[in-house]
Amino acid sequence: MRIGVLAVQGAIEEHVSMTNLAFKSLNINGEVLWVKKPKHLEEIQGLIIPGGESTVMGRLLETSGLLDAIKKFANEGKPVFGTCSGMVLLAKEVYDRIVGKTDQSTLKLMDIVVERNAFGRQSESFEKDLDIPLLGEKKFRGIFIRSPVVESFGDKVKPLCRIDGRIVAVQQKNILATSFHPELTDDLRFHELFLKTVTQ
Repeated sequence: MRIGVLAVQGAIEEHVSMTNLAFKSLNINGEVLWVKKPKHLEEIQGLIIPGGESTVMGRLLETSGLLDAIKKFANEGKPVFGTCSGMVLLAKEVYDRIVGKTDQSTLKLMDIVVERNAFGRQSESFEKDLDIPLLGEKKFRGIFIRSPVVESFGDKVKPLCRIDGRIVAVQQKNILATSFHPELTDDLRFHELFLKTVTQ
């Protein structure tokens, strides 16, 4: 199995490391590739979109041709996992509490409306133990850094986790998204869940 990590900006190496550990944990013979060009998508079975700065990432995806290529990849049923700004990039619509609706480039692959930087700036980052039934009874340590939240969602979207009623993890068919950073923890369960989705 080959998993790609979008390598235009953000926590790339952290996702590579966690994916390799998840391969070992699940006893899967796998390899992680950096995805920088559309042709790299032809070599992988699943794609991880890391956190970073969503506006910059969207522009880089457009200029590189990756925006349309990733849409095609996901629409073929191949699994995609986005974290933090990866969730923003997957959304059909994005807004900001200061500037309102944004015109930033997104993949529009998930039927979700996202508020970016919903918990505040970098200085207001925090960690919280999360109840995520899909992962089991043990709480998952969520690391939130300028994280978005899902404000509304369509019929095909399944909320996986909330904080005070605000949705911070969702799944829609072959696409998984979290507003927090599983790659910055030592908990492999989200990466394992993603790999299991790829093998199905």
